[in-house]
Amino acid sequence: MINRRAMLQGVLGAGATGGMLLADLNSTAQAQDATPIPVGSALPMSGISAADGIEFKNGLELAAAEINAAGGILGRPVEIHVEDTKEMGADFVSQAMQRLVDRFNVPVIINGYNYGTNMTEMDVAADNDIIFMHYNTLISHNEKFKTDPERYYGSFQGDPPEYWYGPGCLDFLKTLADNGKWTMPNKKIAIIPSANEYSVVIANAIRDKAAEFGFEVSLFETVPFPTNQWGPTLAKLRQDPPAAIIVTHFLPQDLAQFMVQFLPQPTNSLVYMQYGPSLPAFREIGGEAVNGVVYSTVIGCLPDDYSKSFRESYRAKFGPNAAYLTGSQTYDGLWMWALSAAIAGGPSEPFNKEGTRKVAASMRRFVYRGVNGIYRADPAGQSAYCYPGQVKDPSLGMPHQFLQHQDHKTDPKLISPALYAEADFVLPPWIK
Repeated sequence: MINRRAMLQGVLGAGATGGMLLADLNSTAQAQDATPIPVGSALPMSGISAADGIEFKNGLELAAAEINAAGGILGRPVEIHVEDTKEMGADFVSQAMQRLVDRFNVPVIINGYNYGTNMTEMDVAADNDIIFMHYNTLISHNEKFKTDPERYYGSFQGDPPEYWYGPGCLDFLKTLADNGKWTMPNKKIAIIPSANEYSVVIANAIRDKAAEFGFEVSLFETVPFPTNQWGPTLAKLRQDPPAAIIVTHFLPQDLAQFMVQFLPQPTNSLVYMQYGPSLPAFREIGGEAVNGVVYSTVIGCLPDDYSKSFRESYRAKFGPNAAYLTGSQTYDGLWMWALSAAIAGGPSEPFNKEGTRKVAASMRRFVYRGVNGIYRADPAGQSAYCYPGQVKDPSLGMPHQFLQHQDHKTDPKLISPALYAEADFVLPPWIK
C-alpha cells in the first residue's frame, strides 16, 4: 500500500508491488520551493447543474486541505482556482479553461462534468500542454483520444464512459429476476432519454443490447432537456405498462418530478434512473415518492471502511446533507494527480511538454484506490476501466454501482455489485 503522506513529501513508501517503479520515478525528485501550485477547475457554479458544481468544488477543497496538511507536493501547497461554466457548452467551458491557464498558469485542470462540449476541453489541454482530468462520463472522450493519442496525451477521464451503463443496467435487471428478487410481469422495458449526448448514448446502448438479455423495448421516447412535464410520457407508459421503466435523463429535480407525477397512477414497473438520484435535491423534492427507486452510477463514493474518514470529513466541513457521492469524484481526481506529480518529481507548467508528459506517464501507470474504488487508465482511451462490465477483476476496475432509495430520510443503499453491497434490493412499495 502506498503511503500518501510520505510520497507527497518526497519519501518513497511502497509495498512489494510497484516498489521498483516508484523508486525509479522518485530518484530524480528535487526539493521544491514553497510557491503554491495553482490547480484549476471549470465547473457549473450557476445554472441548472449548480448543485453538482458546488459538490465538485467541495471535493477539490477538501482534497487540497488534506494534501497541504501532508506537506503539499514535494513541499509546495496546492491552491484551487475555479471558473464558472454557467450553462456549459463548448464556448463557455473552453473559455473558462483558457482563463485558468492565462490568469493562474495552472499545470492541471480537474473538472466534474460539463455537457454539450463535444470534448473541446481536450483541445484546450493539448494546446497548452497541461493535464486535464474530468468526469464527463462520455465515450466521446475515448473516441477523440483515439484519433490522436500524441496530441491528447494529457487528457484523462476519471471514470468509465457512459456506454457501460447500458449493458450493466440490463444485466442488473436480468440478475434480479433470475435470483427471484423481482417477478417481471412481462419482458417489456420502456427507455426514456433526454435530448443530450450522455442520456442518448446510454439509452441507445440499452436499446441495442436489450434482446441479448431477453427484453423487448416497448417504448423509446426522447424528452426535452431539461424537463419537468412528464404527463405525455406517463400516459404512454400507462397504456402499455412495461416491466421496467428506464429513465436516462440525469437532473435530480426533474427525476423527482417524474416520481411525484408517476405515483398517483403507478404501473406495476420497476423504475430505474440515471445518476441524478444521488443528489440531495432528488429526496428533498420527491419525498416519500422516491422510496423504491433504483439508480446507478459508474462513479460514486463507496460506503466502505476505506472511505469512512472522507465521508465524515466531507459532511463535517460542508454540512449534513452535502453530497459526498458527487464531491468524491474531484476529491479522488486531485489526490491522484498530486500523487502522480510527486512521483514524476513535481508538477509541470503550461507549455512544458516534457514535464507534463512525465506527469501523464505517472497517471497512466498508477493504479489508484480512491474513495470511489479503483482507477486504472484504459490505454486505448485514457478513461477508467469499468467493473464488472469491462473487467472481471474488481482490483482493476471502478465498480458500476446500483443503489436504491429505501427511505427518503436517509442516504440511498448500495445493492450491487455483490462485493460492495451494503443492503439487499427491496421491492418498491407501488409494485403489487
